[in-house]
Amino acid sequence: MPPLNRRRLLLGAGALAAASEASQLGTAQTPSKPSADRPLPAYAQRRDWHAQEFKQMVTLGESTTAGGWSSTRERAWAPLLAQLINDFQRVPVQLVNVGIGANMISSRSPKYEFSGKPAALMRLEPHVFRHNPDLLVVAYGLNDSRGGTPLDLFSAELRSLIDQVRERIQPLIVLLGPYFVVGLDRYGPHFNLGSLDMLQAYNRGIEQIAADKDCLYVDVLSAYHNAPWLVHNDGVHANDLGHRVIANRVFEILATHCSGLARETQELEQHIPPWRDESVLRQEAGEK
Repeated sequence: MPPLNRRRLLLGAGALAAASEASQLGTAQTPSKPSADRPLPAYAQRRDWHAQEFKQMVTLGESTTAGGWSSTRERAWAPLLAQLINDFQRVPVQLVNVGIGANMISSRSPKYEFSGKPAALMRLEPHVFRHNPDLLVVAYGLNDSRGGTPLDLFSAELRSLIDQVRERIQPLIVLLGPYFVVGLDRYGPHFNLGSLDMLQAYNRGIEQIAADKDCLYVDVLSAYHNAPWLVHNDGVHANDLGHRVIANRVFEILATHCSGLARETQELEQHIPPWRDESVLRQEAGEK
């Protein structure tokens, strides 16, 4: 049974039980409804980036986007993110995960010859436009930083990618910064050219591009909090726990910027009965 249908059944059963209990206790109450005319305080007024539920999500990126090295496909961050979104939507978002291992942003990247081809900019027609997503998550920077792509070149190519997407379709674009890595000295001679300073520089660069190009930005690097146990034993990819952290961080950004994810919740909250009777707990604690 889909999560939302199951939730509605549980809410319906809960409503009957609560009504019966309230009737017996003589404490039935009608939940108050917020006034639609009441203005939000200034601190709660902010831009709404996407007021509708998401229909089609494409995740474009490297090997960790593809799922490396989660223990199962379902435990990778992209499917986990889809699950989180679907827990709050009436109709599930359709996920198309087009991550490719060792992928790079552009054929102009110095180590493109040794990468997982074709580059991101060469994949837009078959892997993005074809699916016409309303949510596009772009996760690049790890392989380019490790492969010695100059930040200026990477930034220019990522900006070009965003421009080309918006010439054809208008999805909400979410840019992820690079992942946390503990094995930067491995995988030579082509992909051992990075450093923590370079990862941080890429992170800042992607954040600036997001600001300039009106995209949402997710600071994945800081989400790890430098915890090495979130990294697979190969030193580069996320493990199951790391994938969960990434998915949670991306979902946090979406949830706090896109009211469409709250539509089902806001509808349900108009009908949710009092969720429990605390009188027994209060009596046990000695309240008079």
